[in-house]
Amino acid sequence: MTEDTNTPSASLPGGTWTLGDFTVTRFGYGAMQLAGPGVMGPPADRDGALAVLREAAGLGISHFDTAGAYGPRVTNQLIREALHPCSESLHIVTKVGSVRDQQGGWPPARRPEDLRRAVHENLEDLDRDSLDVVNLRLGNAQGPRPGSLAEPFETLVELQQQGLIRHLGVSNATTEQIAEAQAIAPIVCVQNMYNLAHRRDDELIDELADQGIAYVPFFPLGGFTPLQSTALSAVAARLDTTPMSVALAWLLQRSPNILLIPGTSSVAHLRENVVGAGLSLSEEELAELDKIG
Repeated sequence: MTEDTNTPSASLPGGTWTLGDFTVTRFGYGAMQLAGPGVMGPPADRDGALAVLREAAGLGISHFDTAGAYGPRVTNQLIREALHPCSESLHIVTKVGSVRDQQGGWPPARRPEDLRRAVHENLEDLDRDSLDVVNLRLGNAQGPRPGSLAEPFETLVELQQQGLIRHLGVSNATTEQIAEAQAIAPIVCVQNMYNLAHRRDDELIDELADQGIAYVPFFPLGGFTPLQSTALSAVAARLDTTPMSVALAWLLQRSPNILLIPGTSSVAHLRENVVGAGLSLSEEELAELDKIG
Protein backbone atom coordinates (compact mmCIF):
# COMPACT_ATOMS: atom_id res chain seq x y z
CA MET A 1 0.00 0.00 0.00
CA THR A 2 2.69 2.40 -1.08
CA GLU A 3 3.34 4.49 -4.12
CA ASP A 4 4.70 2.48 -7.02
CA THR A 5 6.17 4.06 -10.15
CA ASN A 6 7.81 1.03 -11.75
CA THR A 7 5.01 -0.01 -14.09
CA PRO A 8 4.20 1.15 -17.65
CA SER A 9 1.05 2.94 -16.44
CA ALA A 10 3.25 5.17 -14.27
CA SER A 11 3.45 7.47 -17.32
CA LEU A 12 0.02 8.82 -16.38
CA PRO A 13 -0.08 11.82 -13.98
CA GLY A 14 0.67 10.81 -10.41
CA GLY A 15 2.10 7.38 -11.18
CA THR A 16 0.49 4.42 -9.44
CA TRP A 17 -0.68 3.19 -6.04
CA THR A 18 -0.88 -0.31 -4.64
CA LEU A 19 -4.52 -0.93 -3.70
CA GLY A 20 -4.73 -4.10 -1.67
CA ASP A 21 -2.88 -6.71 -3.73
CA PHE A 22 -2.96 -4.91 -7.08
CA THR A 23 -1.62 -1.72 -8.58
CA VAL A 24 -3.77 1.03 -10.09
CA THR A 25 -3.03 4.33 -11.75
CA ARG A 26 -3.59 7.25 -9.42
CA PHE A 27 -5.37 8.92 -12.33
CA GLY A 28 -8.51 6.85 -12.79
CA TYR A 29 -11.88 7.23 -14.43
CA GLY A 30 -15.35 7.59 -12.88
CA ALA A 31 -18.16 6.17 -14.99
CA MET A 32 -21.15 7.98 -13.44
CA GLN A 33 -21.51 10.50 -16.26
CA LEU A 34 -21.92 7.76 -18.85
CA ALA A 35 -25.52 7.14 -17.75
CA GLY A 36 -28.41 9.29 -18.97
CA PRO A 37 -29.56 12.64 -17.53
CA GLY A 38 -29.69 12.62 -13.75
CA VAL A 39 -27.64 9.39 -13.82
CA MET A 40 -30.80 7.61 -14.96
CA GLY A 41 -31.30 5.48 -18.05
CA PRO A 42 -28.99 4.83 -20.99
CA PRO A 43 -26.66 7.41 -22.52
CA ALA A 44 -27.88 9.49 -25.43
CA ASP A 45 -24.78 8.42 -27.35
CA ARG A 46 -24.05 4.78 -26.55
CA ASP A 47 -21.20 4.50 -29.04
CA GLY A 48 -19.65 7.64 -27.57
CA ALA A 49 -19.86 6.21 -24.07
CA LEU A 50 -18.15 3.00 -25.17
CA ALA A 51 -15.48 5.05 -26.94
CA VAL A 52 -14.68 6.96 -23.73
CA LEU A 53 -14.19 3.73 -21.78
CA ARG A 54 -11.96 2.25 -24.48
CA GLU A 55 -9.96 5.47 -24.72
CA ALA A 56 -9.44 5.46 -20.95
CA ALA A 57 -8.11 1.91 -21.06
CA GLY A 58 -6.00 2.79 -24.11
CA LEU A 59 -4.40 5.67 -22.23
CA GLY A 60 -3.29 3.19 -19.57
CA ILE A 61 -5.89 4.04 -16.93
CA SER A 62 -6.36 0.96 -14.76
CA HIS A 63 -8.74 2.25 -12.05
CA PHE A 64 -12.40 2.43 -13.11
CA ASP A 65 -15.04 3.54 -10.60
CA THR A 66 -18.69 2.59 -11.02
CA ALA A 67 -21.84 1.53 -9.15
CA GLY A 68 -24.88 -0.58 -9.84
CA ALA A 69 -27.05 2.41 -8.93
CA TYR A 70 -25.75 4.38 -11.93
CA GLY A 71 -28.51 4.02 -14.47
CA PRO A 72 -29.33 1.80 -12.58
CA ARG A 73 -27.03 -0.95 -13.88
CA VAL A 74 -26.26 1.05 -17.03
CA THR A 75 -22.61 1.97 -16.47
CA ASN A 76 -21.67 -1.54 -15.37
CA GLN A 77 -23.15 -2.96 -18.55
CA LEU A 78 -21.32 -0.37 -20.64
CA ILE A 79 -18.04 -1.27 -18.93
CA ARG A 80 -18.62 -4.94 -19.69
CA GLU A 81 -19.40 -4.23 -23.35
CA ALA A 82 -16.45 -1.86 -23.82
CA LEU A 83 -13.74 -3.62 -21.85
CA HIS A 84 -14.61 -7.32 -21.46
CA PRO A 85 -12.57 -9.41 -21.22
CA CYS A 86 -10.54 -7.11 -18.98
CA SER A 87 -6.80 -7.48 -18.74
CA GLU A 88 -5.35 -8.40 -15.35
CA SER A 89 -4.06 -4.83 -15.00
CA LEU A 90 -7.52 -3.24 -15.24
CA HIS A 91 -9.42 -2.96 -11.96
CA ILE A 92 -13.01 -1.96 -11.25
CA VAL A 93 -14.18 -0.42 -7.98
CA THR A 94 -17.90 -0.42 -7.32
CA LYS A 95 -20.29 0.76 -4.59
CA VAL A 96 -23.29 -0.77 -2.84
CA GLY A 97 -25.61 0.60 -0.20
CA SER A 98 -28.03 2.74 -2.21
CA VAL A 99 -30.46 2.26 -5.08
CA ARG A 100 -32.52 4.54 -7.33
CA ASP A 101 -36.18 5.36 -6.98
CA GLN A 102 -38.64 6.49 -9.64
CA GLN A 103 -38.03 10.13 -8.69
CA GLY A 104 -34.29 9.82 -9.29
CA GLY A 105 -33.45 9.74 -5.59
CA TRP A 106 -30.79 7.61 -3.91
CA PRO A 107 -32.54 5.82 -1.01
CA PRO A 108 -30.33 3.62 1.20
CA ALA A 109 -30.37 -0.14 0.67
CA ARG A 110 -28.11 -1.59 3.35
CA ARG A 111 -30.03 -4.57 4.67
CA PRO A 112 -28.11 -7.83 4.24
CA GLU A 113 -30.45 -8.99 1.47
CA ASP A 114 -30.05 -5.64 -0.33
CA LEU A 115 -26.27 -5.89 -0.26
CA ARG A 116 -26.19 -9.52 -1.39
CA ARG A 117 -28.47 -8.67 -4.29
CA ALA A 118 -26.34 -5.66 -5.23
CA VAL A 119 -23.10 -7.64 -5.20
CA HIS A 120 -24.58 -10.38 -7.39
CA GLU A 121 -26.00 -7.79 -9.81
CA ASN A 122 -22.56 -6.17 -10.07
CA LEU A 123 -20.99 -9.56 -10.78
CA GLU A 124 -23.60 -10.29 -13.44
CA ASP A 125 -23.46 -6.92 -15.17
CA LEU A 126 -19.64 -6.78 -15.16
CA ASP A 127 -19.38 -10.48 -16.07
CA ARG A 128 -16.90 -11.20 -13.30
CA ASP A 129 -16.40 -14.00 -10.80
CA SER A 130 -15.27 -11.55 -8.11
CA LEU A 131 -15.26 -7.80 -7.59
CA ASP A 132 -11.91 -6.05 -7.11
CA VAL A 133 -13.14 -3.52 -4.54
CA VAL A 134 -16.60 -2.92 -3.10
CA ASN A 135 -17.23 0.31 -1.19
CA LEU A 136 -20.08 0.44 1.31
CA ARG A 137 -21.93 3.66 0.56
CA LEU A 138 -23.15 5.37 3.74
CA GLY A 139 -24.95 8.59 4.61
CA ASN A 140 -27.19 10.21 2.01
CA ALA A 141 -27.07 12.75 -0.81
CA GLN A 142 -26.40 15.52 1.72
CA GLY A 143 -23.27 13.80 3.04
CA PRO A 144 -22.14 11.42 5.79
CA ARG A 145 -24.48 10.67 8.67
CA PRO A 146 -23.53 9.19 12.08
CA GLY A 147 -24.49 5.64 12.97
CA SER A 148 -23.06 2.14 13.13
CA LEU A 149 -22.08 0.38 9.90
CA ALA A 150 -21.50 -2.97 11.62
CA GLU A 151 -24.39 -4.97 10.14
CA PRO A 152 -23.96 -3.95 6.49
CA PHE A 153 -20.17 -4.05 6.62
CA GLU A 154 -20.19 -7.51 8.21
CA THR A 155 -22.44 -8.67 5.37
CA LEU A 156 -19.82 -7.53 2.86
CA VAL A 157 -17.12 -9.29 4.89
CA GLU A 158 -19.15 -12.52 4.58
CA LEU A 159 -19.32 -12.07 0.81
CA GLN A 160 -15.58 -11.39 0.79
CA GLN A 161 -14.99 -14.64 2.67
CA GLN A 162 -17.06 -16.42 0.01
CA GLY A 163 -14.64 -15.13 -2.64
CA LEU A 164 -17.08 -12.71 -4.28
CA ILE A 165 -15.16 -9.59 -3.19
CA ARG A 166 -11.40 -9.10 -3.06
CA HIS A 167 -11.16 -5.88 -1.06
CA LEU A 168 -13.44 -3.58 0.90
CA GLY A 169 -13.77 0.16 1.32
CA VAL A 170 -16.24 2.74 2.61
CA SER A 171 -17.79 5.77 0.96
CA ASN A 172 -19.47 8.93 2.28
CA ALA A 173 -18.29 7.91 5.75
CA THR A 174 -17.51 9.69 9.01
CA THR A 175 -14.16 9.18 10.74
CA GLU A 176 -15.96 7.12 13.40
CA GLN A 177 -17.47 4.82 10.78
CA ILE A 178 -14.08 4.37 9.13
CA ALA A 179 -12.58 3.34 12.46
CA GLU A 180 -15.50 0.98 13.10
CA ALA A 181 -15.02 -0.66 9.70
CA GLN A 182 -11.30 -1.13 10.34
CA ALA A 183 -12.08 -2.83 13.65
CA ILE A 184 -14.14 -5.39 11.70
CA ALA A 185 -11.94 -5.99 8.63
CA PRO A 186 -9.18 -4.26 6.64
CA ILE A 187 -10.16 -1.57 4.14
CA VAL A 188 -8.10 -0.42 1.17
CA CYS A 189 -9.81 2.88 0.38
CA VAL A 190 -12.11 5.64 1.57
CA GLN A 191 -14.22 7.51 -0.97
CA ASN A 192 -15.54 10.83 0.34
CA MET A 193 -16.34 14.24 -1.09
CA TYR A 194 -13.21 16.37 -1.25
CA ASN A 195 -11.83 19.09 -3.51
CA LEU A 196 -10.08 22.46 -3.36
CA ALA A 197 -13.09 24.13 -1.77
CA HIS A 198 -14.33 21.23 0.36
CA ARG A 199 -11.50 20.37 2.75
CA ARG A 200 -13.23 18.71 5.71
CA ASP A 201 -11.16 15.52 5.33
CA ASP A 202 -7.70 17.12 5.36
CA GLU A 203 -6.67 15.45 8.61
CA LEU A 204 -8.24 12.14 7.59
CA ILE A 205 -6.31 12.06 4.31
CA ASP A 206 -3.01 12.41 6.16
CA GLU A 207 -3.97 9.70 8.67
CA LEU A 208 -4.94 7.30 5.88
CA ALA A 209 -1.70 8.04 4.03
CA ASP A 210 0.23 6.98 7.13
CA GLN A 211 -1.74 3.71 7.12
CA GLY A 212 -1.21 3.07 3.40
CA ILE A 213 -4.92 3.46 2.64
CA ALA A 214 -6.10 5.24 -0.50
CA TYR A 215 -8.36 8.28 -0.38
CA VAL A 216 -10.57 8.71 -3.44
CA PRO A 217 -12.33 12.10 -3.64
CA PHE A 218 -15.67 12.11 -5.38
CA PHE A 219 -16.74 15.38 -6.99
CA PRO A 220 -13.04 16.35 -7.36
CA LEU A 221 -14.13 19.22 -9.62
CA GLY A 222 -17.15 20.26 -7.55
CA GLY A 223 -19.72 17.82 -8.91
CA PHE A 224 -22.95 19.19 -10.34
CA THR A 225 -21.81 22.72 -9.38
CA PRO A 226 -18.28 23.13 -10.80
CA LEU A 227 -15.63 24.77 -8.65
CA GLN A 228 -15.54 28.55 -8.96
CA SER A 229 -12.86 30.65 -7.31
CA THR A 230 -11.05 33.83 -8.26
CA ALA A 231 -7.81 32.38 -6.86
CA LEU A 232 -8.24 29.20 -8.89
CA SER A 233 -8.99 31.20 -12.04
CA ALA A 234 -5.98 33.45 -11.44
CA VAL A 235 -3.57 30.53 -11.13
CA ALA A 236 -5.08 28.90 -14.22
CA ALA A 237 -4.73 32.11 -16.23
CA ARG A 238 -1.06 32.47 -15.30
CA LEU A 239 -0.42 28.86 -16.35
CA ASP A 240 -2.48 29.27 -19.54
CA THR A 241 -4.71 26.36 -18.63
CA THR A 242 -8.19 25.71 -17.25
CA PRO A 243 -9.31 25.97 -13.62
CA MET A 244 -10.37 22.32 -13.72
CA SER A 245 -6.88 21.25 -14.78
CA VAL A 246 -5.37 23.14 -11.87
CA ALA A 247 -7.89 21.58 -9.46
CA LEU A 248 -6.95 18.06 -10.60
CA ALA A 249 -3.23 18.77 -10.44
CA TRP A 250 -3.62 20.18 -6.92
CA LEU A 251 -5.32 16.98 -5.76
CA LEU A 252 -2.53 14.76 -7.11
CA GLN A 253 0.07 16.93 -5.37
CA ARG A 254 -1.96 17.14 -2.14
CA SER A 255 -1.04 13.61 -0.97
CA PRO A 256 0.37 10.48 -2.63
CA ASN A 257 -2.58 8.36 -1.44
CA ILE A 258 -5.15 10.44 -3.33
CA LEU A 259 -6.57 8.61 -6.36
CA LEU A 260 -8.52 10.63 -8.91
CA ILE A 261 -11.69 9.43 -10.65
CA PRO A 262 -12.90 12.43 -12.70
CA GLY A 263 -15.76 11.51 -14.99
CA THR A 264 -16.68 12.64 -18.47
CA SER A 265 -18.72 11.42 -21.41
CA SER A 266 -16.32 13.00 -23.93
CA VAL A 267 -13.11 11.51 -25.31
CA ALA A 268 -11.69 15.00 -25.85
CA HIS A 269 -12.49 16.03 -22.28
CA LEU A 270 -10.93 12.82 -20.95
CA ARG A 271 -7.70 13.66 -22.74
CA GLU A 272 -7.82 17.23 -21.43
CA ASN A 273 -8.22 15.92 -17.88
CA VAL A 274 -5.20 13.65 -18.25
CA VAL A 275 -3.03 16.46 -19.58
CA GLY A 276 -4.32 18.93 -17.02
CA ALA A 277 -3.69 16.65 -14.06
CA GLY A 278 -0.06 16.45 -15.13
CA LEU A 279 0.59 20.12 -14.38
CA SER A 280 3.39 20.77 -11.92
CA LEU A 281 2.34 23.44 -9.44
CA SER A 282 4.97 25.50 -7.64
CA GLU A 283 5.08 25.92 -3.87
CA GLU A 284 3.79 29.47 -4.30
CA GLU A 285 0.88 28.31 -6.44
CA LEU A 286 0.04 25.51 -4.00
CA ALA A 287 0.04 27.99 -1.11
CA GLU A 288 -2.25 30.31 -3.04
CA LEU A 289 -4.65 27.47 -3.84
CA ASP A 290 -4.59 26.16 -0.28
CA LYS A 291 -6.24 29.39 0.88
CA ILE A 292 -9.39 28.54 -1.10
CA GLY A 293 -10.42 25.83 1.36
